[in-house]
Amino acid sequence: MRTMEIPAQRQGLFWDVQAGRTAPPPAAVLLGWELVDVNPELGTIEVAFQAGDQFTNPVGVIQGGFLAAMLDDTLGPALVATLPEDQFAPTVDLHVQFLRPARPGRIVGRGRIVQRGRDMCFLAGELIGTDGKPVAVATATARIQTIRHQGS
Repeated sequence: MRTMEIPAQRQGLFWDVQAGRTAPPPAAVLLGWELVDVNPELGTIEVAFQAGDQFTNPVGVIQGGFLAAMLDDTLGPALVATLPEDQFAPTVDLHVQFLRPARPGRIVGRGRIVQRGRDMCFLAGELIGTDGKPVAVATATARIQTIRHQGS
């Protein structure tokens, strides 16, 4: 479910998925990724995840690896939404701090571009738990790359 309209003129991996021109990444589907809002001009994004019981550890809270994946799938799209269609930006470093236990349910991710260079970008963001309080924060570095298509 999307809460915003996707501009038809936007092209690239992020926008092609949002417009339904290409299938979403399997990892995003697994995490229940949903676009809430994105502002490419400001380099900000808000997404939501549906954290099911299958993400819990033995004490019933979301396992940290899933939270790290959610943060990666929040921060990366904040940058990728700004890129032209022939570029992508894989994460080269992700630093996560877990603040408190996260319970199953809807988890909101907010990400932003902190600083962008020609080919390196610094990102930051947070996850908000079902009670409206932060559960984890992260910083990341991504490398902007040109996509090489087969046969090129």
